[in-house]
Amino acid sequence: MAQSLELLLIQFLMPDNDARRQAEDQIKRLAKDPQVVPALVQHLRTAKTPNVRQLAAVLLRKKITGHWAKLSPQLKQLVKQSLIESITLEHSAPVRRASANVVSIIAKYAVPAGEWPDLLPFLFQFSQSEQEEHREVALILFSSLTETIGQTFRPHFADMQALLLKCLQDETSNRVRIAALKAIGSFLEFTNDGAEVVKFREFIPSILNVSRQCLASGEEDVAVIAFEIFDELIESPAPLLGDSVKSIVHFSLEVSSSHNLEPNTRHQAIQIISWLAKYKYNSLKKHKLVIPILQVMCPLLAESNEAGEDDDLAPDRAAAEVIDTMALNLAKHVFPPVFEFASVSCQNASPKYREAAVTAIGIISEGCAEWMKEKLESVLHIVLGALRDPEQFVRGAASFALGQFAEYLQPEIVSHYESVLPCILNALEDESDEVKEKSYYALAAFCEDMGEEILPFLDPLMGKLLAALENSPRNLQETCMSAIGSVAAAAEQAFIPYAERVLELLKIFMVLTNDEDLRSRARATELLGLVAESVGRARMEPILPPFVEAAISGFGLEFSELREYTHGFFSNIAGVLEDGFAQYLPLVVPLAFSSCNLDDGSAVDIDGSDDENINGFGGVSSDDEAHCERSVRNISVRTGVLDEKAAATQALGLFALHTKSSYAPFLEESLKILVRHASYFHEDVRYQAVFALKNILTAAHAIFQSHNEGPAKAREILDTVMNIFIRTMTEDDDKDVVAQACTSIVEIINDYGYMAVEPYMSRLVDATLLLLREESTCQQPDNDSDIEDDDDTAHDEVIMDAVSDLLPAFAKSMGPHFAPIFAKLFDPLMKFAKSSRPLQDRTMVVATLAEVARDMGSPIAAYVDRVMPLVLKELASPDAMNRRNAAFCVGELCKNGGESALKYYGDILRGLYPLFGDSEPDDAVRDNAAGAVARMIMVNPQSIPLNQVLPVLLKVLPLKEDFEESMAVYNCISTLVLSSNPQLFHQRNLLK
Repeated sequence: MAQSLELLLIQFLMPDNDARRQAEDQIKRLAKDPQVVPALVQHLRTAKTPNVRQLAAVLLRKKITGHWAKLSPQLKQLVKQSLIESITLEHSAPVRRASANVVSIIAKYAVPAGEWPDLLPFLFQFSQSEQEEHREVALILFSSLTETIGQTFRPHFADMQALLLKCLQDETSNRVRIAALKAIGSFLEFTNDGAEVVKFREFIPSILNVSRQCLASGEEDVAVIAFEIFDELIESPAPLLGDSVKSIVHFSLEVSSSHNLEPNTRHQAIQIISWLAKYKYNSLKKHKLVIPILQVMCPLLAESNEAGEDDDLAPDRAAAEVIDTMALNLAKHVFPPVFEFASVSCQNASPKYREAAVTAIGIISEGCAEWMKEKLESVLHIVLGALRDPEQFVRGAASFALGQFAEYLQPEIVSHYESVLPCILNALEDESDEVKEKSYYALAAFCEDMGEEILPFLDPLMGKLLAALENSPRNLQETCMSAIGSVAAAAEQAFIPYAERVLELLKIFMVLTNDEDLRSRARATELLGLVAESVGRARMEPILPPFVEAAISGFGLEFSELREYTHGFFSNIAGVLEDGFAQYLPLVVPLAFSSCNLDDGSAVDIDGSDDENINGFGGVSSDDEAHCERSVRNISVRTGVLDEKAAATQALGLFALHTKSSYAPFLEESLKILVRHASYFHEDVRYQAVFALKNILTAAHAIFQSHNEGPAKAREILDTVMNIFIRTMTEDDDKDVVAQACTSIVEIINDYGYMAVEPYMSRLVDATLLLLREESTCQQPDNDSDIEDDDDTAHDEVIMDAVSDLLPAFAKSMGPHFAPIFAKLFDPLMKFAKSSRPLQDRTMVVATLAEVARDMGSPIAAYVDRVMPLVLKELASPDAMNRRNAAFCVGELCKNGGESALKYYGDILRGLYPLFGDSEPDDAVRDNAAGAVARMIMVNPQSIPLNQVLPVLLKVLPLKEDFEESMAVYNCISTLVLSSNPQLFHQRNLLK
């Protein structure tokens, strides 16, 4: 076989394709015989040309797995010895590397079986060789062996670290330093904590040095390995970076801003900054790296992408991601430098810098919302000015930024509608389709939270939007439909005059079947549901059947986004028709079940590149591909399927909520799906499952209330749902999902009372306590987070506002019996009231205390002395919401605080007095101040100087905004009238 195989190997390397194919067929036939192994080993050692020797090694690597167990011990020893000789004596580097790959495969089987005890000692010795080639190939082997026998290295980890560090610092060979750099990443998975972690931090300066040398010599492909290593370090659960974050950031910023480097190299550097901003943001804050990063990233937004370059590698796009992530995690530190950059750059002579200015402001509007609201006039000035820029791409960026404002700066942004809406109307007439498209997005986001303010603009808006819907390209029609949907939601009944024309146009979109038109059909389906909500059941129900039929037919078009939007359409229609939707349940619920049961769509991207493809050697396939060593590069999920699952999950809950007892045939299967989805891998689906479970509970209550076994069945479902919610509170890692679980529990308490949740109260209180202490799974900081100053803590609006609603719900359902539980929760709650905490934290605390004081009753007296100083201070808060809550809270403390509150009456009246004057701009604050005074008079009229207080109180009547205070205020006045209080009659002129 050896002689014939040699000829075939030579023939395989010929340029003649026919000869090559014939050789490949013959090699495949011979390779089925175990004797091919010694034959290939012979040619690996004796063939005259390096190409033949390398091909022999490649084929040996492919076939050795299937034949190794069949070889005799003597032949196994020959193979091992020959490979070691090839690695040691071979002059050709490609042949050495190919032989090393074979060693890696054999070691997978031989080392665990005890058949190759001298391999690791040989490699350690080989790595100390004076020959550069030997040290290099030893490192290559160490690296590849981690993929097959990595655990074998655990006892030798300290020696391996020392060896790698020594090779990284090899002063005589760049090749050895590079091989060491490549090997380091392979060992990261074996680094856990303690001394190993500390030792690994010593590598980082050497890694940076090697990477810099590679960049200087033009070896960028090697230099980026450093970024791959840093990526692993950042994502590791062990705190591997330590103080090295600073040097990594500075190096990454150097590379990011080097225009002479390849786009991929710069992208990798920017990506490291992005990962740090996402996973190690506290370290960036600790080392004062936020401003240096932004000083590089903001100007990168002004870089133009060269023609032909991959947009995914564009530095402006990558920089935008960094800025966005930093804004989300470090808002307080990000807003000032970004605002300064935008303020200066918006006046730059370069239009790219003017574009960058408004882009930066738009990007940070989600994360920095609270800070931007305080400077809304200034940021709007920048963006509205850019909408008039002579360059269309600057106007496009301004439209995008305005859309971001409309989405994230609510409700404050709506108060500027008189200046914003005319600018958007003008932008809708822009000559650039890109500007128009982004302006539709801005309009959609802006109008979504408007109410009657939109009415003066309704006719000109709908005139432009209807014309665009009839005559624009598909992409503009899609965004136009989103805008019409928001206008319809804002205008409500005032939209009715435009609904007929919109519905006529939608009929055209609802029957489109070409692939390129299906996204437009999806948007039309969504808009149909929004129009139905605006015009109401009476007008929609008679004309609905053909639209429902068209929507259902879309499920046969194999377009996930269309199915997603159609589930949303059915959800909206269920809300419009309520019980009238029951007729459609047999048609639409199975469609939702089908989407919920879709395959998850995980896709694995295999990186099969190795030296088998070098010089065209990849043509000979392996019969043992299952054993072929491949590395998984990336795991992705088909986002469309996820969105469809989430929409279908939500739909099941809404169908149940709106049809109640009619949903009985579908209840059991829906519950099974929702229970499964409550622990789904993606948070969007879990969120919708938690949301839907509460609605399923509502339907179950309606279904079982007339059954003999109803109470037991309803209790069984309640038990399932409550267990999921409590587990979610403590174990789920997504804050939105946890917040929804808290909100759903509050709704259950409000709907069914304390007895419904009494069996779960102990666990529920423990879960609430965990959240208040910020110790639940979703509240865990990153591992390098060794600082968390209150001064730098942002208000966790998502989770803490939901958690704080639990306490009033407990109090309302339990009354005075809540006192022992409140005693456990009080101190963790008050932590959020520290002066160093964000203003919104104190808003939350005071509002919670007020509602607990109202509903728990007299036990609140035990807390008056600890609470009153906080509340009195908040009466003078610069924030209207805090003043409003504080006024409400002092009234409830006085009402239920008994003797404990009396000594504070003077301080309270002095604190409330400014809220009645002209200097108080907020009517709701004034109404709550009136309510507080009324409660004080009702409880202890003798402690109130009525001759001074009544004129002030009566002057602000009638109440202007917070009419919930009416009961307290007018009960007080009535009581004084009925008791013929002389002080009241002295003020009779104010009562007219």
